[in-house]
Amino acid sequence: MIPSLPDRIILFDSLCNLCNGWVRYVLRRDADGIFTLCRAQSPAGQKLLESLGLPLDEYESVAYLERGVDGQLCPYLKSEAALRVLGQLPGPSRHFTWLRLVPRALRDAIYDMIARNRYRLFGRRDQCRLPDEAEKHRFLENIDE
Repeated sequence: MIPSLPDRIILFDSLCNLCNGWVRYVLRRDADGIFTLCRAQSPAGQKLLESLGLPLDEYESVAYLERGVDGQLCPYLKSEAALRVLGQLPGPSRHFTWLRLVPRALRDAIYDMIARNRYRLFGRRDQCRLPDEAEKHRFLENIDE
């Protein structure tokens, strides 16, 4: 993993309306800007997915990368990714972390069911969501090596 990356990166499918709703939710609540967002379809997203050994063309999971005490970025996927992000947002979002008490296999089975049907349930964009000028500093688009 490239060491000069931000400490907290959320990788998301920018064609998915549900994923874009998640990004808007995080942007509204993360006033301190602790999270960096990265479109899976961006050059940076493709490099990160490749480094994680994840598919480069099908995105059925949000991925969250968080720098650990050892300085390495630790990847989290599916429900664990979402719950780790929610737990760090201010306000009532933190209360959802109790869902970690539910066995991960069950949480991820529900997550997978929603992920498989997300385009049908929530729709799909024809083009990737791009950050506007006010958001650009919050997005990772390219990785300098």
